[in-house]
Amino acid sequence: MSLLAKAHAEVQGPGTVTMTYRQAITAAMQDEMSMDETVVLMGEDVGFPGGVFKTSEGLIEQFGQSRVIDTPICENAFLGVALGMAATGLRPVVEIMFSDFLATGADAMINEIPKFRFMSGGQFTVPLTVRSIGGAAGFGSQHSATAESWYISVDGLKVVTHSSPAAAYRNLRAAIRSDDPILCIEHRGLYSQSGPVFRAPGVELTIGGATVLRRGSDATLVGTMLMVQRGLEAAEQLAQTSGIDVEVIDLQWITPMDIPTVRDSVLRTGRLVVAEEEPHGGGWGALLISKLTQNGVAFAHPPIAVSQLPAPIAFSPPLEALQIPSTQRIVDAITLAAKKGK
Repeated sequence: MSLLAKAHAEVQGPGTVTMTYRQAITAAMQDEMSMDETVVLMGEDVGFPGGVFKTSEGLIEQFGQSRVIDTPICENAFLGVALGMAATGLRPVVEIMFSDFLATGADAMINEIPKFRFMSGGQFTVPLTVRSIGGAAGFGSQHSATAESWYISVDGLKVVTHSSPAAAYRNLRAAIRSDDPILCIEHRGLYSQSGPVFRAPGVELTIGGATVLRRGSDATLVGTMLMVQRGLEAAEQLAQTSGIDVEVIDLQWITPMDIPTVRDSVLRTGRLVVAEEEPHGGGWGALLISKLTQNGVAFAHPPIAVSQLPAPIAFSPPLEALQIPSTQRIVDAITLAAKKGK
C-alpha cells in the first residue's frame, strides 16, 4: 500500500474493502445508480467498452443502455443534453475522457451549467456531475492537463480532486448526490493504486474540506492528486534525512477551498509549499497563497510554489518528467523554506 493510501486509510471494520482508485470510481457510480434510478452515466465509450480507462466496466450490463449512454464525440453537445436532463429530474454523470477536452465543452461548462439555477430564479436545480480525467502519462500536449484550476473562477460550479481510492469513492458519491453541478478531476496516474475504502451505508459524504494526511511542525505542504503522494514521499524522506517535520494536506476541494484548515497549519509551521501539476499562474496554488495573505497570515518564509514548468507538456517521457514536479523538487523547496526561516 502506498504512503498516500495509508494516510487516507479508513477506520477498519465491517464495510471496509481494499480496492484500486479505478475500482473506487466504478463502485461509487454503481452504488449511487443502485440507490437512485435517476442517476445515469453518459460519455464517450462508457458503455460496452467500459470507458477508455475502464472506470465503467460492468455498468451497462447491470443498468442497461438507457442508463449507461455512449455519446458522439461532441462534448459541448452532450454536456448541454446533460443540463437538460438534470433540470428535468435526472442526475447525470458525464465522463470527459481527457481533461483537455473540457475546453471543447467550455460554453456549457461556463455559460450554461453553472448559471442555470441562478438564471431560473431557483426554479431549477442542476444535479450534474462531470468526471474529467487528467494527468501527464505520456499522452502529449493535448491530453495531459489536470485542469483542476481551469474553472476556479466560475461561480456556481464546485471543483473537487481525488488523491486516493477512499477520497475518490467519497467525493464522487457526494458529488452525485449534490443538487448543484460539480466537476470531479481524476488522475489517470493513480488508477492502479489500491487502498482501503469504507463502502457501507454509513459512509460520510460531504461537500468541501481539506484533509490533513500527515501532522508536522516545520512546514506545510499542500497538494492535490499525484502531488499529494509525492508530498508524502518528500515528507518521509526529509524526516529521515534532515529531521524536518512536514505537515501534508490534501486540498481536495478547489471550490469551495478550505482556507481555515490550511491557515491553522501555516500559523503553526510558519512555512507553506504548494505542489501543483499545472502552471502556477491563475491556479489554485496562487489563489491559496493570496487568500492566506488576505487573512493576515505572516509567513516565516515566503511561500514556495512547486509547479509545472511553463510550457506545453512534452510527449517525450524524459521531458515530461522534467516538467512535472518530482518528489525531489518538493524536497528541495521544503528544505529551502525550512532553512531560511530559522
